[in-house]
Amino acid sequence: MSIDYQGLVTQGLAKQISEKIREAIFEGRLQVHERLPTEEELAARFSVSRPTIREALKRLAAQNLIRSRRGPAGGTFVNHPTHDEARLAMANAATLLVSLGEFALPDIAEARQALELVCCELAVKRRTEAHLSLMSEEIRRQRDAQLADVQFCASDVRFHRTLVEAAGNPALSFAAAGLLDSLQPAVNLVIFRHRDRKQVAAQHERIRAGLEVRDAKTACAALTDYMNALRRQSRKAQQVRHPGAAPAPVHKRARSTAHG
Repeated sequence: MSIDYQGLVTQGLAKQISEKIREAIFEGRLQVHERLPTEEELAARFSVSRPTIREALKRLAAQNLIRSRRGPAGGTFVNHPTHDEARLAMANAATLLVSLGEFALPDIAEARQALELVCCELAVKRRTEAHLSLMSEEIRRQRDAQLADVQFCASDVRFHRTLVEAAGNPALSFAAAGLLDSLQPAVNLVIFRHRDRKQVAAQHERIRAGLEVRDAKTACAALTDYMNALRRQSRKAQQVRHPGAAPAPVHKRARSTAHG
């Protein structure tokens, strides 16, 4: 175990200490499941008070990097977060950034299109019958005229999450967490009044049909049509919410069509 205990300044000590321990974890100097020194030991080594150490450890626990265990064999240990825990942490961080206005709707749409097109091409080769079945079920829900707006938005997210999962690449699935699990629900709830449900369901059916026959050109073209419509709806929603505001620029890549 190796932590750099030197180089602190007087302001924000807890933050600095948490960052030093975080660096030790990420650089492998602290191993998963390894026990950290006690609060008293850390306080002595960093030359700070125990409350400062507690605050630093709280910061690390909030990032799911450490865990505490009581009892004779207890203490504070380097955590091994599960895939779902890490994905949730990423989605929560993205949700916070959306609420703070850090991401514009056109930027979200552009990033999502780039990511999903890669997933779509892989899904053509790797999708299973189970993926197709899940997509069909979501399309059936979306065609239900009695489905509430929030439920329609949730179904839309589930459909595209299935598309990403069908790519069979855990790294891509993790990267999509911020976009699909947090950013896209926020976008959907802004633009749902401007969406044509029948059009969305039809676009989803074209994507699913392309995957079924393993036709990348058809599936990716349908996905591009879906994203272009989503982008138009986002601009319309922004204009309604902020009358007189200049339209968001349309990136060249956003206007391009999928390749086969």
